[in-house]
Amino acid sequence: MTTKEVADMIAETGLPYAYYQFDPDPNNPPPDPPFICFYYPYDNDVKADDINYARINHLIVELYTDNKDFTVEGTVEAVLLSYALPFRKTEAYVDTEKMYQITYEMEVVING
Repeated sequence: MTTKEVADMIAETGLPYAYYQFDPDPNNPPPDPPFICFYYPYDNDVKADDINYARINHLIVELYTDNKDFTVEGTVEAVLLSYALPFRKTEAYVDTEKMYQITYEMEVVING
């Protein structure tokens, strides 16, 4: 996948999304939940012959909702599964924001 293809995959959920965070802008406020933030916190490249042979990025997809919403989670998971991406799912409640955070962690091979 390319980084654009990853963004296009996230767009398939039909939810508003941003890389890492929605930038604060009084003329364009962040969307109301549900929304997605995604980012690559680190790589797990395969190294061979003193080079990074295969670019493998750890991908985090965070779904934020006001209430526990199994339907929206199912939509996100269906998109991830349609790309055959094995993921680990965790859940947390962000008390300061009064939102649920569903985190999907996976690795993707980046081809450009």
